[in-house]
Amino acid sequence: MMSYLPTRLLTPKRLLWASIAVAVITITLKTLAWYVTDSVGLLSDAMESFVNLASAVFALMMVTIAQRPADDEHPYGHHKAEYFSSGFEGILIVGVAFGIIWAAASRLFDPQPLQELGWGLALSVLSSGLNGLLAWVMFSAAKQHRSIALEADARHLVTDVWTSVGVVVGLVGVALTDWLWLDALAAIGVALNIMWEGGHLMWRSAQGLMEEAVEPEVMQEIQKTMASFDQQTIRFDHVITRRSGQRRFVDLHMHMPSGWTPGRAAAVRTEVEQALMRAIPGLRATIQLLPTDVEAHFDDIPGSPATGH
Repeated sequence: MMSYLPTRLLTPKRLLWASIAVAVITITLKTLAWYVTDSVGLLSDAMESFVNLASAVFALMMVTIAQRPADDEHPYGHHKAEYFSSGFEGILIVGVAFGIIWAAASRLFDPQPLQELGWGLALSVLSSGLNGLLAWVMFSAAKQHRSIALEADARHLVTDVWTSVGVVVGLVGVALTDWLWLDALAAIGVALNIMWEGGHLMWRSAQGLMEEAVEPEVMQEIQKTMASFDQQTIRFDHVITRRSGQRRFVDLHMHMPSGWTPGRAAAVRTEVEQALMRAIPGLRATIQLLPTDVEAHFDDIPGSPATGH
């Protein structure tokens, strides 16, 4: 499906607007399903859809901020704003999980008869289909745009789908066995599942704010690109990477013969920078030039990235 849609239609902003619209539709469908059945499981499903809406709105705000250009106060840009989106979404998910458990606990010991299960199941399945389709598109776009905000929203939508599956299984169990407590048990199971997902999102957000190194496959591409240059003439060391939202950064030293003129050294550095940025879209390279016989002694500096102390 991704290959048939123009890239401009799959921008983070457009997809998050789509997520907001789908959230409104699913809230309507799931609330109606809960109203006609009086199922606490469907109530928990509807509650999570409200979180979907709030999360998509906040993610849209953060993506808008992340796309702002660098300025005097933020010389490296605003890309980290997306991590706040995933962290906020994780907090909301954990909060709604506790609310679902609280609502389901009383029904577990005091189950209530359910009504119009057929309509409730149909509405739940329809809303799950919408969420599943949007999540599939968003996962692909998140990888393309390297957007953690899109990935977080897609993961939440998938969690919402599994929530609905759990609720439907519980309701089918009630219909087949007349064990009314299965409805509440399904709701609690759903809450535990989305609580785990919320914790995972918060962990991902924290790791991003702490500036992790680039992904292993990106590091391999950096090393491959550097190896393509004449290793007998120039060499590279002290390669340090980090990622910030959609951006990837690499700092390194390039050693060249001391007899080179500044103009020649600068020209080769430009070639290396351009090669790295062609190989890894969104990468920003900072290269320090040093003569071959000069080393930077980071080991003597406490807290140096090269030593890890």
